Amino acid sequence: MKVSVFLSAQFDPSASAVDGIDDVLAQAVAAEAGGFETVVLGHHYLAQSAFAQPIPLAGYLAHATSRVRIGFGVLLAPLLNPIALAEDLATLDVLSRGRLTVGIGAGYRRRETTAFGVEWPDRLQRLREYVPLLRALWQGESLDAVGSWGEVPNASLALRPVQPGGPPLWIGAFAEAAVRRAARLDCPWLIGPKGNDQEVGAMLATYREVLAEHGHSPDREYPMSREAYVADTHEAAVAGIRPHLERQYAGYKSWDGARSIDVERYIEEDCLVGTPDEVVAKMAHWEQEHGITEISLRLQFFGAGQDEAMEQIARVGADVVPRVSRPVSGAEVTA
Repeated sequence: MKVSVFLSAQFDPSASAVDGIDDVLAQAVAAEAGGFETVVLGHHYLAQSAFAQPIPLAGYLAHATSRVRIGFGVLLAPLLNPIALAEDLATLDVLSRGRLTVGIGAGYRRRETTAFGVEWPDRLQRLREYVPLLRALWQGESLDAVGSWGEVPNASLALRPVQPGGPPLWIGAFAEAAVRRAARLDCPWLIGPKGNDQEVGAMLATYREVLAEHGHSPDREYPMSREAYVADTHEAAVAGIRPHLERQYAGYKSWDGARSIDVERYIEEDCLVGTPDEVVAKMAHWEQEHGITEISLRLQFFGAGQDEAMEQIARVGADVVPRVSRPVSGAEVTA
């Protein structure tokens, strides 16, 4: 299993954004040194925090690293013009020497779609249209493209991505309809940070059923994102992450489309929180039971300090990554 890290590139508006970016860069460099597979960036507009936009930040991180992949989890593709998106992402793939992974999603905030003049239902239609359009352009095809975003005859890209066929396209989703959409589009489903073992298993069964219905192979990446915290004891790990999650999800309540959660249940069932043995055991279970191939861990939270984030990256890199990147025997983990 591959282990990645989500970089929380959003800052207190009263703090220095320059210092914040320096901290994110330090985390990316530490993640590369720690053996993580990918550093993952989120995407929002008009956030209450100072939210660094992921496309330019990805180029900055690509220049400062050499091995670790650069990913989006997720990019709000329907808010952007697909031609510009195809060219920007091809450029990022070149800048990173073929290390880009593109997770995209429809978004859940009406404030964002309204700001870009995108009708609420149209964000879903755009997502359906963009996937084959991006793939065709990255594969060197010329095509007539038209949609609510605009129209271009004989569209083609002279700038081609480094990765054959372009960077991998994943679709982040929560609802069943969105998971089915990812399967129909033949995209790996990027499982969000919510969902316990039973819920994830049921959704994956649906996803694989729809893949089969449309003749798509189930042999693919099965990525997942999770909130995480590692400590010497389970109690210390829970105590470490609880205030971060309470603050984070209290903030989400002010966003349209966001849902409240039971933090205690969420920590125990959905998150990766505990000792290294407990975290490794849970990851091994998800790999063996559900076929999960990559987990992106959020190890820093808005308002948390840089020292804590760097300590968590180092701890997971030393005590978790080496144990799950190879076959794990039952004697090595405790449930």
